Amino acid sequence: MSETVAVAGSGTIATGIAVTAAKTSPVLLWARSPESAARAQKAIDKQAAKLEIDVSGVTVTTNIEDLAKGTYLIEAVSEDHSTKSEVFDKLESIIHEGAILATTTSSLSIEKLAEASGIHERFVGLHVFNPVTKMELIELIFPAAASEDTKERSRALATAWEKTAVEMPDMPGFVVNKLLFPFLFSAVELKEESGLSAKDIDACMQLGAGQPMGPFALLDFVGLDVSKAIGEVIGADVPPALEALVAEGKLGRKSGEGFLDWSR
Repeated sequence: MSETVAVAGSGTIATGIAVTAAKTSPVLLWARSPESAARAQKAIDKQAAKLEIDVSGVTVTTNIEDLAKGTYLIEAVSEDHSTKSEVFDKLESIIHEGAILATTTSSLSIEKLAEASGIHERFVGLHVFNPVTKMELIELIFPAAASEDTKERSRALATAWEKTAVEMPDMPGFVVNKLLFPFLFSAVELKEESGLSAKDIDACMQLGAGQPMGPFALLDFVGLDVSKAIGEVIGADVPPALEALVAEGKLGRKSGEGFLDWSR
């Protein structure tokens, strides 16, 4: 079936989903405030222009009731169980029977989020990667009660978006983050031990290991606050140097400074 995609959220992942989904379906995107809506529209237009994608079918709204038109709703707010649960509470009264509710969590328990949503059989973890328009993988995680319809439609959505969906068990961090963040944190520890700069370590891993982005650029790209939250969920030791930057409000690219300077 053809889905009408509705996105609850206005950040980087949310706008990336909107642009990606616009290639195959109408899209509704909900932002909490007029200011957030304006930023989301600007981000959508910028990505669409760069990729030459028609986003005339994307509607940005500040009225969450508009998402009732969606057949596939995607929650894309911050990586925090209580914040996501608050959004589920708002959606509970408007989501129509038969619509699927997905979460973009990168590390939280899908079973617990499904419980918070109240619709276990129509719930799915849809872990996309940033930038959504370019990254090919989607980690699909289904709660135990997920229906076959939910599974089939989620697989079909990934295919329509020209993504590769890999289904996996509901474990902290799933596969990518479970393996990735201990490595990223080890780079921070190496920096502290060796006295090397973040730029030099990034250059080594790009030029010597063929990584498209070094570990410090990637941490800053993800957001140091998000990286800290993921580390805590998967049980990895979050380096004190990263904790200190978060405490100072230096969160990476989105704040202009993290391990690297993004102000220029």
